[in-house]
Formats: sequence, C-alpha cells, structure tokens
Amino acid sequence: MPTLIVTTHPDPDSLTHHLAQRLAQELRSTSDPAGVEVADLAAEGFDPRYTRADRHTYRVGGDFTPDVAAEQERLDRATDLVLVFPVYWWSTPALLKGWFDRVFVNGWAFGLDADGGIVRKLDRLRVHLVPIAGDDAGVYDRHGYEQAMRTQLEHGIVDFCGARRGVTIFLHDSEGEDADARTRAVEAAVEAVVAAIRA
Repeated sequence: MPTLIVTTHPDPDSLTHHLAQRLAQELRSTSDPAGVEVADLAAEGFDPRYTRADRHTYRVGGDFTPDVAAEQERLDRATDLVLVFPVYWWSTPALLKGWFDRVFVNGWAFGLDADGGIVRKLDRLRVHLVPIAGDDAGVYDRHGYEQAMRTQLEHGIVDFCGARRGVTIFLHDSEGEDADARTRAVEAAVEAVVAAIRA
C-alpha cells in the first residue's frame, strides 16, 4: 500500500514536520520502506498560484503543466494520501489550497460525461487528514470550526473527486505549554493513521 504524506509548513522544525516524519518512520518500520514518500511542498518550492495556464487546463480537461503533472504522477503511485498541515485562519495553508486548486483538476481528479455530469476519478485513493490546530478542542466545538473544515475537505474535495475517506485526526492545542500532552497527541495521531492505512 504505497502512502504519500504531504506536508505544508515552511519551518522544518515545526510540529507539522515532526508528525509527518514520525508517521513516515512508523509506516516504514513495518512495511516496505520504499512504499512511503513524504512530499514537503514548501521545501520543494511548489507554486500554489493559479495561473492562466491552470485555467486552460481546467477548461480543456488536460494539457497539464509539468509541475502539476509531476504531482499527479506522484499521487497515481499512492493508495493512501495523508495530509499533515497546520490550521491557518480555520482552514488549510494557502500552499495546500493552491495544491488542491492546481492538481485536483478536471481531466485528472474528475471529469464531465456527455450530459455534463461529474465523473469522479479518484476512487483508487484513500485520503487521511491531520490538521494541527493551535486552539483547544473546545474552541473548535463551540464555533463549529472542525465541522466546517470537515465539510470543506472531506465532502468538498475528497467526496467530490470520488476518493475514499480515511481518518481525520485533529491535533488540538499544538501551541500549548504541556509538551508531554503534545507528544501523546502526536503518537495517538500516528497510531490512528497507521491503523487506518493497514486496515
């Protein structure tokens, strides 16, 4: 089961990167090490800007730019996609949003049939989400932030493209002072994602 872990944080010493590396380490320790790839979109310099070329790709359902085609090929090799990202303004970072905008497009992630209906193309892919949140779970519950993010990502992207939902694990209070609680939360998230991938 090849797994692609995608992370989007500019600081390589961040909790986001730590969790992604722990997850990769755990998956590699019990399965084919070559079957786990970590994509650090910030370090790789992925350009999230949606350009006229991207608009053309969307309209014609193909003619992908080389950087987008490379991301699609990487995803085509995976059975499981794990997105590990910090929550910025109750959503994904702009880098991850731009990755969705440019990569998950007409002609690859979905298409249109002769009647104009949606053809969902990513049924081979299972998507797991690990948002890393600065606030505690109570704030997310009171304001509906978790449900809003789940609707946006699970329904608006995963379901729309026909991919299968994996687990969604929010790691709350990531900026709190309790380092032991943060370590336990990281390990619990890793354990949950690994179990879902192996299921």
